[in-house]
Amino acid sequence: MMYRKLLLLAPLLTLIVVVVGAYTRLTDSGLGCPDWPGCYGQLTAPDTPAEIARAGERFPGLEIDPLKGWIEMIHRYLAGTLGLLILSLAVIAWRNRLRSVPGQPRLPGSDAHWLGTGLLVLLMVQALLGKFTVTLLLKPGIVTLHLLGGMLILSVLFRMAIGEYVDRGAVAVARAARLAPWVALGIGLLIVQIVLGGWVSTNYAALTCLDFPTCHGTFLPSMDFQHGFHVLRELGEAPDGSPLSHESLNAIQWTHRVGALVITAYLGTLGLIAWRIPGVSAAAVAMLVLLAAQVTIGILNVVWLLPLWLATLHNLGAALLLCSVVMLKFTVTRPAGVDVRTGQAAGQGDKGSARAVHA
Repeated sequence: MMYRKLLLLAPLLTLIVVVVGAYTRLTDSGLGCPDWPGCYGQLTAPDTPAEIARAGERFPGLEIDPLKGWIEMIHRYLAGTLGLLILSLAVIAWRNRLRSVPGQPRLPGSDAHWLGTGLLVLLMVQALLGKFTVTLLLKPGIVTLHLLGGMLILSVLFRMAIGEYVDRGAVAVARAARLAPWVALGIGLLIVQIVLGGWVSTNYAALTCLDFPTCHGTFLPSMDFQHGFHVLRELGEAPDGSPLSHESLNAIQWTHRVGALVITAYLGTLGLIAWRIPGVSAAAVAMLVLLAAQVTIGILNVVWLLPLWLATLHNLGAALLLCSVVMLKFTVTRPAGVDVRTGQAAGQGDKGSARAVHA
């Protein structure tokens, strides 16, 4: 079915869009095109002498960098393709919903029609944020929201895909279901940490502390949280227009590091608990491996002074880690059925087995 094929492609394309978006930001290509949705008044980045001359006439005083323009436009092309794909998913889901017959096997996507509609709304908001990212000159609050929107779209599409492709049959016993709210909390904490990481990146605070685990030789450097986390300000400026202080950048970087400690402790503990539950261990191990990799990459970014490839990989790691926690949530909330340890139905031979829990 076309719906299932598109749903398999959608999370992968979203992941590519997120990573290319990070690369665009990290190469300072966010303003490679000063207008939106085109680039210097055309649908491709100007790269011939004639096109560059016309762009200079339309936007006098701007330095035209064809490479940065193409990086930005490739990101927009990919995002536009993703938008068409999500629109197709929503249309097919609604069509299958209307064609569904009670008592008959469900058509693919027929139970995800409202979710597809919600994705369309989120996509439109994301497109507006992409526009404002350019027109408002990389305002940190807008750029961070744009990153968050991409991660949310990825997590929803990934959840829809595994709902279609991963067997929703029997899983382990009641103690797996009891983890569900704790995994949901883990998703929330990870999203907060991703926002903090985005705030570090959009404020160019990644290398404000060149040592690790300390910051300027101490665990409590001088910090200004009020200005550092003021969201309604321009890039590199305090709310009053003065240059953003080093203390403000220290506060941004330090908070992200503390968040990393919290999320590592929480997801690490959660993963070790889930690892011991049959039917859940594979998802738990995947999450633990990605968590360890992400922490390692974060540390090396400081030690190796933020090489472009590693900084981009850090964004990819955050996206994959989010998907792994979503997968764990799906796994622990599958309907209880056969106890994978005994082969008996849930509730037989295991007094701790409980009622089915639906995702």
